[in-house]
Amino acid sequence: MKPLVRNAALNSYVEVSQSLGIDPRSLMKRVGLDPVGLAVQDRWISGVAVVQLLELSAAVAQRGDFGLLLAERRRFSNLGRISLVIREEPDVRSVLELLARHEYMYNEMLRSRLSEAHGLANLKVSLDLGEVMAARQAVELAVGAFHQVLRTFLGTRWQAVSVCFTHSAPADTGTHRRVFGPVVEFDREFNGIVFYASDLDLPNPMSDPLLRTYARQYFESIAVSRDTTVQDRVRELIEVLLPTGRCSIEQVASSLGVDRRTVHRHLSASGETFSSLLDTTRTQLAEQLVANPGRSLTEVSRLLGFSVPSAFSRWFSGRFGCSPREWRRRRTRQQPFVQE
Repeated sequence: MKPLVRNAALNSYVEVSQSLGIDPRSLMKRVGLDPVGLAVQDRWISGVAVVQLLELSAAVAQRGDFGLLLAERRRFSNLGRISLVIREEPDVRSVLELLARHEYMYNEMLRSRLSEAHGLANLKVSLDLGEVMAARQAVELAVGAFHQVLRTFLGTRWQAVSVCFTHSAPADTGTHRRVFGPVVEFDREFNGIVFYASDLDLPNPMSDPLLRTYARQYFESIAVSRDTTVQDRVRELIEVLLPTGRCSIEQVASSLGVDRRTVHRHLSASGETFSSLLDTTRTQLAEQLVANPGRSLTEVSRLLGFSVPSAFSRWFSGRFGCSPREWRRRRTRQQPFVQE
């Protein structure tokens, strides 16, 4: 399977594209990405398609700094759930090590490595795309995003010793110097950031020692294995796509960067079909959502991907033997005994 990235990788893509006078919707469709889906930050999409989109956008806009313009707008929260954990890490070293160790949780094509020698720290960044293709914009976005993370913890006045790129300099380096300062260098042997090793041990000013244990416990509960299966990925995508009303095998296959036959083949190998996995996932979610009296059944119907509540009610009755309202009433009546 091709590497995936979260939709958050394209945060601010629409705004930057429009500011440069190019049409983000048409460009996304050209590489097989769904513009509407960008609203769901945790949805997984094809990493290769994202790389192609950035290169295409840079060419159409005639801006060699397109990826860096996106990096400038990066927010700490774009990392997703892992951002809640790293903000409580004690120092910069712990932050970078955690990001590198669990990068597959937010970007499957990203490879980062931290090393130290002679008082300097090297944060090397690369992309594993599974094929040879131009990726200048994606590389600059990744390096720029790490640079933003470092400034989040070390302060906006912090400056690296050097910011390196293996590709040649663009005709105009104004954006690069604005983002990185005068230390940006091209035609180097690696992509990444060089800074003083002593910066690694500087304390994280945002960290609360009392919250650190809770943050780590939370992280352990959400951390997924690097060996996540296709079945796991499909189940995750079903959960994300159901509330949009567009949960189909075509949409899932598009997010995975493959065709529907490939999805069928992988699921069949594990004894599943897309329909059976959809039904199982929907059933599990229904139990959780209907049991919550704080949600209206109309809202639950929408979250489970039904266009009208009546369709949800018929489906639910077929699975649980009673209407969702009756099931909730029985569950509420049983609740005191469950708690005891």
